[in-house]
Amino acid sequence: MDATAHDLLRRLDEAGLSHAMLTAPSFYGDDNSLLLTALKIGRGRFIGTAQVSASTTNDQLSQLASAGICGIRLNWWQMSDRPDPSDENYTQLFKNAAALGLHVEVLVEPSMLPLMASPILAAGATLVVDHFGLVGDLRSPDGRALLSILNSGQAWVKLSAPYRLVEPRCGSSLARQLYDHRGDRVLWGSDWPWVSHEHENFDYSETLAQIDDWFPDPAQREAVLISNPAALLSTYLPA
Repeated sequence: MDATAHDLLRRLDEAGLSHAMLTAPSFYGDDNSLLLTALKIGRGRFIGTAQVSASTTNDQLSQLASAGICGIRLNWWQMSDRPDPSDENYTQLFKNAAALGLHVEVLVEPSMLPLMASPILAAGATLVVDHFGLVGDLRSPDGRALLSILNSGQAWVKLSAPYRLVEPRCGSSLARQLYDHRGDRVLWGSDWPWVSHEHENFDYSETLAQIDDWFPDPAQREAVLISNPAALLSTYLPA
């Protein structure tokens, strides 16, 4: 389905939300022109996470930051020829991102997350782990690794797209467990427009309403929806 910046603005208004962070889909590669156009349409209500590659220069990152980009994204999920994140070009990319205050968002198989997180954190960059880290059980080795990464104080996890988990029904319990572990390091994401799941006819407001089930305490919802994103993105959100 078509998904435009104007569509998202309408959904935000209907849901009573003021701002949104747009994440560039991986199928555009590192062409972020559509994302940058959407940021302009948002007139201050949108910030963005751009797709980049190891060849992205510091000047290019700086230009993206000036255009409203708050982070960079690496989607290495099920990548057949996965790069080495400790490669010199990537470590320099992470250092450049850190110097510009850009976080690094990653989507990767849970077993690969520690390998990917290590050079990002070592570069001093802030890490955002997408989609619950795609873990199924926080007691598993992959789950414990995610909790350890959150304990670094440099990482956040996005509570988004529970339907992408191996066991989608685990989303509610995982959200609560992650909050109980590090309530100051969890964020909510709608995953709109639900790429590859459009046929499931999700509704934006209903997706947001999941928060009420996950976190009956209003203070917890405030943290996940407002104060935690503001802490991560304080450089970019208006005062």
